Amino acid sequence: MTAARTDALVFFGATGDLVHKELFPALQGLVHDGGVRMPFIGVARSPWTTEQLRARAKDSLEQSGRFDPQAFEELAPLLHYISGDYGAPETYVAMRRALGGARHPLLYMAVPPSVFPVVTDALAGAGSTEGARVMIEKPFGRDLASAKELNRTLRRHFPEEDIFRIDHFLGKEPVQNITYTRFANPWLEPVWNRSHIHRVQITMAEDFGVKNRGRFYEEAGAIRDVVQNHLLQLLAIAAMDPPGGAGPDAIGDEKVRLLEHVQPLEARNVVRGQYRGYRSADGVAPDSTVETYVALKLFIDNWRWSGVPFYIRAGKELAMRSTELFVEFKRPPRDLFGETVPPGSSHLRMRIGPDIAVGFGMRVKVHGEQMVGRDVELALTSCPGDAHPPYQRLLSDAMAGNKELFARQEGIEASWRIVEPVLGDATPVFSYEPGSRGPVQADGLTGTDGPWIDPAPPEPTECR
Repeated sequence: MTAARTDALVFFGATGDLVHKELFPALQGLVHDGGVRMPFIGVARSPWTTEQLRARAKDSLEQSGRFDPQAFEELAPLLHYISGDYGAPETYVAMRRALGGARHPLLYMAVPPSVFPVVTDALAGAGSTEGARVMIEKPFGRDLASAKELNRTLRRHFPEEDIFRIDHFLGKEPVQNITYTRFANPWLEPVWNRSHIHRVQITMAEDFGVKNRGRFYEEAGAIRDVVQNHLLQLLAIAAMDPPGGAGPDAIGDEKVRLLEHVQPLEARNVVRGQYRGYRSADGVAPDSTVETYVALKLFIDNWRWSGVPFYIRAGKELAMRSTELFVEFKRPPRDLFGETVPPGSSHLRMRIGPDIAVGFGMRVKVHGEQMVGRDVELALTSCPGDAHPPYQRLLSDAMAGNKELFARQEGIEASWRIVEPVLGDATPVFSYEPGSRGPVQADGLTGTDGPWIDPAPPEPTECR
């Protein structure tokens, strides 16, 4: 067991897009906000120098709008670069030299899953796993079998308490806000069940395409990229039972228990789509059937949620960018006023991005003599996006050995069990136009439950 706090960070895949987009802003935040002072050692195959790595970090911060000259001046001297093959012993000799007196590094793997065994075996061969923690990125395998094999590979060299499986969604402030809102407000729990909720909808809409990630997306697709991890984790947070205690494992236990009760997907409850133009992206096959959009209908086989449909949809090149949880409450058993009330009239909306918002939908009377109403949404809170990069929070937690915001192997395996029946070409893929709501075939998935409820436009600026 690693008792001491992390005293160095080694990040493999240092020249990749993930490090550029997520890690460098997080490192600047750790240095500037958290006062962290330790070696940050990048390792990759590219024949770069330390100065090139520092220039790459500066470019990352400028592009993200987070560049702070003073903070970067503190960060730059901590950055070091090692060029070498991941399987070569001399790479790890150089890494050990760069670590200096550090004996408890956090080893962050921003590399493809196929490279994990190469790196971990080489680290073990160099004696560099003792006293270390390891952080790995999703996807955790490509299916249930490969997820189990990946875990066996990691467990050969690291105890479970030193393995941190990162799903950056779990580090986002608005995702934590859902957990807090659910369990900090006593009026929600009595109605958070099949007796009062008609359906639950989770939407992750992106208004951009695969950009330069075509080769990666050909191996993943929307189900592997965001459903099996991000969105099923969000479903677990929304639907889990209240944790039985306040310990670090209490919430994780309930999320795993919930995922184990989600029924495996059936092909009839899945619609896949692909936006026109995807096949012309670099790295994409001209006859690709990989989905860039997916809509799912799920059921949870437990007492709280029996019979309640959970709808998930995620896609690229859609009409807007928004990620939100939408809970639709049941209508009263008798309509006193003879109105046709639209679906979703009574709801709780919790938006995760691009802004953070919580809104409560209800009917109010229209001014006048007639007893007719209109739908309104009371904005309970509205804030701009996450102030701190989620990776900053997650790296800080991993350095301290806190696993609360990290995925657990049991939950990962449960998630793969849910989606495995519909991976690959188990269902047809339908074309849709960029800037649309996705393939029209998805509209038929909701059936008599009512149409999809589209995300509300993002709220303006300041918290309220």
